[in-house]
Amino acid sequence: MSPRSASVNEELRRRSRERLLHATVELVGERGYEATTLGDIADRAGTARGLISYYFPGKRHLLQSAVHQLMHLTLEAALEREPRTEDGRERLARAVDAILGLARDRPRLMRTHMAGILQAEGFVRCSEQQRLAELLRETVVRYGSPDPDTDYPLLRALLMGAVVAVLLPGAPMPMVRLRAELFQRYGLDWELGVPPDGGPPGGTFPSPRQ
Repeated sequence: MSPRSASVNEELRRRSRERLLHATVELVGERGYEATTLGDIADRAGTARGLISYYFPGKRHLLQSAVHQLMHLTLEAALEREPRTEDGRERLARAVDAILGLARDRPRLMRTHMAGILQAEGFVRCSEQQRLAELLRETVVRYGSPDPDTDYPLLRALLMGAVVAVLLPGAPMPMVRLRAELFQRYGLDWELGVPPDGGPPGGTFPSPRQ
């Protein structure tokens, strides 16, 4: 049997890495961070335990990469769903709804992710995070930002803050209220994106800030 080509080996490595990321999202979402071991992740992914160390410096790095990939794929699906649109305001509304939706649908996973970012090791920069950043920055550009290098980090910070507020133990903020605040800030009509049932809080949507 002839040896595998470099391209075949690269594809096999890519698939192994993808399986590890997917297994991490599943297991941490099911069990939590502390109850999930690297061995558990390797078993779920069907890979050798040592392969994790080949791709990731540690468990926290693996988790952040996995969640950033999930966020990127979720955001990409929201932006490209039918009917597809190039309208910058609609795309920004979809982005806000996609990220808030992850906090609603995967609370344990997102709470664990945010807690890790706030710890001493902080924000992990990885290829998955870079793809997410590029997609969010592109959204800001299409929205019409005159200064995306300033406005993208601000949007990222606002979305992170909203996720933390939704998931705050003991004192969570209603997601509808947080959506209203973000939509008001960016001058977005309530009906854009995926508006929740029941309409805006208070029955009327406030005028955008000038």
